[in-house]
Amino acid sequence: MIDRHRLAELTGRERRAFARTHPKSAAAYANAAHLFGGVPMTWMNKKAGGFPVYFDHARGNRLTDIDGHEYIDFALGDTGAMAGHSPAAVVEAVTRRVTSGGLTTMLPTEDAEWVGAELSRRFGMAEWSFALTATDANRWAIRLVRALSGKPKILFHSYCYHGSVDESLIVVGATDEGVSRPGNVGAPTDVTVTSRVAEFNDIEGLERQLAHGDVAAVLIEPALTNIGIVLPEPGYHDAVRRLCREYGALLIIDETHTFSAGPGGATRAWGLEPDIVVIGKAIGGGIPSAAYGLSAELAEQALARTDLDLIDMGGVGGTLAGNPLSIAATRATLEHVLTDAAFDGMIAAASRFTAGIQRVIDEYRLPWAINQLGARAEYRFASPYPRTGTEAHAAADPELEDFLHLYLANRGILLTPFHNMALMSPQTSAADVEAHLDVFEGAVSELLSR
Repeated sequence: MIDRHRLAELTGRERRAFARTHPKSAAAYANAAHLFGGVPMTWMNKKAGGFPVYFDHARGNRLTDIDGHEYIDFALGDTGAMAGHSPAAVVEAVTRRVTSGGLTTMLPTEDAEWVGAELSRRFGMAEWSFALTATDANRWAIRLVRALSGKPKILFHSYCYHGSVDESLIVVGATDEGVSRPGNVGAPTDVTVTSRVAEFNDIEGLERQLAHGDVAAVLIEPALTNIGIVLPEPGYHDAVRRLCREYGALLIIDETHTFSAGPGGATRAWGLEPDIVVIGKAIGGGIPSAAYGLSAELAEQALARTDLDLIDMGGVGGTLAGNPLSIAATRATLEHVLTDAAFDGMIAAASRFTAGIQRVIDEYRLPWAINQLGARAEYRFASPYPRTGTEAHAAADPELEDFLHLYLANRGILLTPFHNMALMSPQTSAADVEAHLDVFEGAVSELLSR
């Protein structure tokens, strides 16, 4: 349905408008001579307009750039700011910690036990340890399960997202076996040495890989979230749990993005039974924080192993992990911001968003689809919505994606730059959702006009 000449014409118009209205961001990017790739972190180079928007300040779900433009923020730091920007309770807790002195000491605080108990209430795991990123938490969980199981490999879903964990950068190849994910940088070894892979929603493929007998754990997102939102089919998670037990593999669930499903993520919302839960990003309210929780049986098994140096050289910790600042921020976020009641409002906003996008898709007869995962929603350029990561990857359309992101940004709306994901914070209102829908429909209307 998309006229590519029309798409290029409109994208060019939007890029010219973006350059004209963002001179300070353009100059800042041009002058970034001492930053690798011109940005503090290379992901920031995902820029539909030719240069990134430079940030000045933010509050709630509003963000302002250095050119003075205010945006309704549906990106929310790609989940890191799901609690909203600088929520008052987190600011207060962090300020109190900063002014009282002692930001990192490698000593415990009483707040940590409160956070562990709250995470247990939400996710069901008995004992918790902390990290600064979900990537690190995943790495440490992987080391533990390898040590405890004596098995070398971890099984993933194709096009999953577990941060920059080397083992996870594997996809299903043409022969239904694993290959390195395209674009992988500096892999320490062939990823098939460390990992196995199956398509999401493919029970037969999962069992085929587990049958090799060398899988220490299956590490999964309850729904794929970084390649669109690929939801599980009925019975899929029951089958994953059964097969893990049958083949002697542990089950690790990474809730870092699927925390949007509710206060206890998909684990609680869907009644899942993992051996380990990993979570990061949003739990710190914008301050780096992550955690991994173990079942009581697994924690007891690990602590009983006197041959494992879990205190010093075991590779399951970091000097700054569990620092007083991160823990104070995490307590404030869980206690006062991302509460059970807050999720009710966030999920209602996402449902309104989803229904509005579906109306536009239906009215314009677009071959697109939208999925919702609690407070998160994402449209994909395929219908029906893809059921595997590989199908979702094939549905990508970078040129169309860039146009929509740029059109929205020029009219005060930010989506997650890597895909068409919108996330609701506790501050996201019905009016904010309607503002996005109005601009989105305007983009579609212009694109399809002849």
